Amino acid sequence: MKNKKQNKENAHSIRNYLFMIRFISKNSPFLLSAYIICDVLTNIPWILSNVVLLKYIIDTVTNGGDYRNIFIAFVIFIVFIVGGNFLNTLFYEIVLPQQKEKLYHKMYSAIYEKAAKMDYESYDNPEFYNDFVLAMNSMSDRTDSVINSTQRIVSNLVSILSITAVIVAIDPMSFVFVFACVALMIPLGRLIAKVNVAKKEAMTPLDRKNLYFSRVFYLQDYAKELRLNPAGEMIERRYHSNIADRLKTIAPFLRKQWVLYFFQESLPMTLLISLGVTLYMGYKAIVTKEVSMGDFAATFNGVSVVSASTFALTTWFAVTFRENGLYVEKFKKFMKAKEKIKDGTIEKKLDNPETIKLENVSFTYPGNSEPTLKNINLEIKPYQKIALVGYNGTGKTTLTNLLLRLYDVTDGKITVGGTDIREWKIKSYHENYAAVFQDFSLFGATLAENVAMQENPDKEKVMQALNESSFNKALPDGADTVLLREFDESGLSLSGGEAQKVAVARAFYKDCPFAVLDEPSANLDPVSEYSLNEAMSRAAKDKTVIFISHRLSTTVMADVIYMLENGEIVESGSHEELMAKNGKYAYMFKLQAEKYQES
Repeated sequence: MKNKKQNKENAHSIRNYLFMIRFISKNSPFLLSAYIICDVLTNIPWILSNVVLLKYIIDTVTNGGDYRNIFIAFVIFIVFIVGGNFLNTLFYEIVLPQQKEKLYHKMYSAIYEKAAKMDYESYDNPEFYNDFVLAMNSMSDRTDSVINSTQRIVSNLVSILSITAVIVAIDPMSFVFVFACVALMIPLGRLIAKVNVAKKEAMTPLDRKNLYFSRVFYLQDYAKELRLNPAGEMIERRYHSNIADRLKTIAPFLRKQWVLYFFQESLPMTLLISLGVTLYMGYKAIVTKEVSMGDFAATFNGVSVVSASTFALTTWFAVTFRENGLYVEKFKKFMKAKEKIKDGTIEKKLDNPETIKLENVSFTYPGNSEPTLKNINLEIKPYQKIALVGYNGTGKTTLTNLLLRLYDVTDGKITVGGTDIREWKIKSYHENYAAVFQDFSLFGATLAENVAMQENPDKEKVMQALNESSFNKALPDGADTVLLREFDESGLSLSGGEAQKVAVARAFYKDCPFAVLDEPSANLDPVSEYSLNEAMSRAAKDKTVIFISHRLSTTVMADVIYMLENGEIVESGSHEELMAKNGKYAYMFKLQAEKYQES
């Protein structure tokens, strides 16, 4: 059963390896073949010099041959070496870096394109997200490893076959030593590889902890907490404990490796090569004179090279092969993942807002048994301002994500102008919405590009949108001021409130009939919040606005307020109507008002 499982894993690793070879060959047909040819042409003269050239020199000297022939042999050898080195340096220093850049470009373009197409829901799936992060962070290294592995496989096979042919030509019986050496090296190599893989798998969770400790002590995110609290001492103690666990975990593997390496060195290398070949070929060279001293030296060196190449294939490659297979499996799984949200056929840009209806809408996140939203029914009329309120975790953001079709409903339907939004082309549907998210992001680009979210924006319109969002920070280069420092060392850094105003300005800049704002005033001071509310009132003349807010002072301006609790709408109406009901909304509002008054 265990062997069957192992064979299945090996077959799976082979399929993953071949998948990566095809991927590399498709995106850079020249790279892999050139890499192998260059390596073989460079290494063959050195490999054969240990056997053929050595034999020729010794035989020529011992037989009293013409020393000029040795000189000619050396010249030919040097020509091959210099020519090989010329090709080698040309390839490795000029051709290879360029070809790798082209390969990485195509590879990461495919990854970025795939990531952009995947459903937003995929990011809620830890398994998919881990595969995505792994593909992003490690595939260039894994690609290099697969290329190097392939090159080393071919190089070692060429070495084994060519030298074995020479050894057999010298003395067919000496092949017995080659065969015996390989026969011993293969199972020993597989055992060593198995221990190495098991050691790596056992150490992986401990390695992950070490990476966490590294992040804690070098990332700025943790710097304040470490300095103001004794958390640093706690984390450091756990780091020391993890090191102790590492030493305890690795110890039995090191003992097994020592035993296996000892037997590997003692049996094939010492008994068969150092002793066996020496005695056998020495007897035939010195006593029976059946072979020359050159044959003796060539056979001894040849068997050593063959055993070393066999060990490389059975030990080093087995470890990297398994490891690469695991990473490639995740990359392959990521690249073959299917989108759940499918394009419809409708493609149009609305000039004016139309009625939005949610009919019996329910939604359950993948992996959850309980729905986040249950049987939601509401109607949003053109140009209305709609507020979604409630405690954390009641489904407000999920509801806006369904409106934006970042997810598809589990049950029910959402319509715009009477048309199910699943019938629209996704890109076309999104063009009708401006959105400001609670967890918004700024990009390493100009301020104007960050507001317009595209190149070559209308700068006058950008500044107007910033003004409407109450953004009033002095700008060294106006709308062309670069934000962040990823691409410009003098890039401007913004405070949380300033960054949020930039994000809000996106909703004012975009010409579209609908705006969805998730906590638009979360990082704003009361004065900026008031200005934003005024601006939103002006913006609502052209748009239907749906917003989430925990600050109920913002919801006063809404035409309709929906109070959510446990994924259901429990109250709805205008501010005045809900205050008159003296229900849950009124309780929340009065509670916040009291806190403001106390402050």
